[in-house]
This record gives sequence, structure tokens and C-alpha cells, in this order.
Amino acid sequence: MYHFEPAAGLRNAHLQTILPRMIRRQARFEPLTERILTPDDDFLDLVWTDTPSHHPAQSPVMILFHGLEGSFRSPYAHSLLFAARQQGWLGVMMHFRGCSGEVNRQPRSYHSGETSDATFFIRHLRERFPHNPLLAVGVSLGGNMLVNYLAETGEVSELTAAQVISPPLDLAACSDRIQQGFSRVYQRYLLGSMKKNMLKKMAVLPEVLPFQSEQITALRSLRQFDDAVTAPLHGFSNAEDYYQRCSGLGKLSQVKTPLRVIHAADDPFMTEAVIPRQPLPAHIDYHLTRHAGHVGFISGTWREPVFWLDHTVPAWFRDKLGA
Repeated sequence: MYHFEPAAGLRNAHLQTILPRMIRRQARFEPLTERILTPDDDFLDLVWTDTPSHHPAQSPVMILFHGLEGSFRSPYAHSLLFAARQQGWLGVMMHFRGCSGEVNRQPRSYHSGETSDATFFIRHLRERFPHNPLLAVGVSLGGNMLVNYLAETGEVSELTAAQVISPPLDLAACSDRIQQGFSRVYQRYLLGSMKKNMLKKMAVLPEVLPFQSEQITALRSLRQFDDAVTAPLHGFSNAEDYYQRCSGLGKLSQVKTPLRVIHAADDPFMTEAVIPRQPLPAHIDYHLTRHAGHVGFISGTWREPVFWLDHTVPAWFRDKLGA
């Protein structure tokens, strides 16, 4: 369950990265949605696998934090939530601001180190589920954010255990990597979505966003977007300042919650810079596979692909729960 072997003929990193979007387009359950208000007069849109009030006391709640420009529609998101549901657990995903399809009310958005919404959300869950184990999964950007959260909260994270999948733990290195070779295809897709959402937000909040539409449309890389938009909106001097302060790699030693990090050596979004070189605490399980791409991890066969993450993530949590 913990060993990953790519499907025959699917060792290519780009096939591993792209195929989930082609194979698993539709969610296998009807989600329940909820909106909660934040302390700064904004909102967070949640997606549940079942009615929260019906969930039995002391049964686990699995939290999911999605990746850059992700949403419930992302294949890994609804797939992992369904995997939690199959365990009899309650699954819930917090959309980052602006990712649920509706423009958020405040100028600020989300980024790899923005933990205040996650902190508010997890405390909100703890109040609603005072006796239930809280488990958390962070995917890609959401994984790096979760490492930041765990490092900041230390012994009081409220989480029983956490896993992060394909987290860009060195943001500067990942920003450089995605500008190279075929990875530029992913950059073009992500950047297009980010620019589109920012232009939409500027139309709704023109008086508080200090940008011109021509400035946004002219951006040609994620680094340029982070330099021009992410950094000034969130209190960083520039992209380098943002990357240095929010990369999770150097913060792993501060994590006190049992944590599993899942990386693939051939991830086309990353370089070896994301791989920890220093010894990690005993409660951090670092899992590096040779092949799997970015949030791919497809095993089985071409005809019968198996989404390894849907099996290994619940299995590891079960071990931590003593089940």
C-alpha cells in the first residue's frame, strides 16, 4: 500500500501528470456546499462529502487543501474526498479565496504561505467537532501552505496527522523549473487562469486593486505574476521575498504533528531542491518515488488505472489512528 509502481507504459512524468484530468473528470458523489464568513468580512466556500451534522462523534474528519487554481472540480480533489467517504470519514475541502467560482470581497487572495484562512477554518472545525480526529491533506500549493501552518502552530495544530502531496517546498526553484521545456505548458495554463481571475476581481473591486488590466495581460510567467501581484497584495517586497519567507523546506524541523511528505523525483513542476537534505524528525515520513509526475501516481494498467493516492493516503491515516 505504501510502495508505488507506475502503470506499465506510464513512467513518463507528463503522462502521469496529465492523465488524471482525462481519466477522472466527474466526481463520484454529489457534494454539499457551505459558506462560512471570515473575520475580515470575506467568505470561504466549503465542500462536504456528507451532511456535517450527521457525522458521528469521534469518527475522523479529513480536510483537503487544493493546489494552485484548483477547486472541487480538480480530479485529485473529488477523488481524495471520495476516498475519505469510503472509509466512513467525513471529508471537507476549503476553497482558497477566489477558487470556488465567485470573486472574494477583499483585495487579498491566497498563496503558498497564507495560513490565516486555514487557521480560522481548522479552529472552526474543532469547535464543530470537538471530539473527532482531524486529518489534513495538502496538495501541491496547498501542501506547502499546510507545512507552513504546521510549523507555525507546532504542538497546537489541532490535527492528529497530515499528509502533503507534491508540495513545492522550494518556491524559487519551482518557479524557475516551470519555465523550462514542456513544463511551460503547465505554466501557460496556470498563468492564464490566474490572470483571468485577477481581471475578474479587478472589475468587481476596481477601487482597491492597484493594477491596470494591461499590466496583468502582459505577464508572461508565474514569477512575474508573483512579483507584480502576489507580493504587493500580501505584504512581500517582491517575488524573491515571498519565495524565501514561504518555502516550507526549511520549516519541516518545526513541525510537531505526524506528517507524511509524498514527492516524485520526476515531478515536472520541481527540481531536487525540494528534496530534504537534512535528517528529518522521526514523526515525519518522507516518501520519494522515482516516477509519478506532479500529483499523478497512477499505477495498475492502461486499461485499469489505479489512483494510488486514493489508497495510500487513507491507509497511512489509519495507521496513525491505530485502526
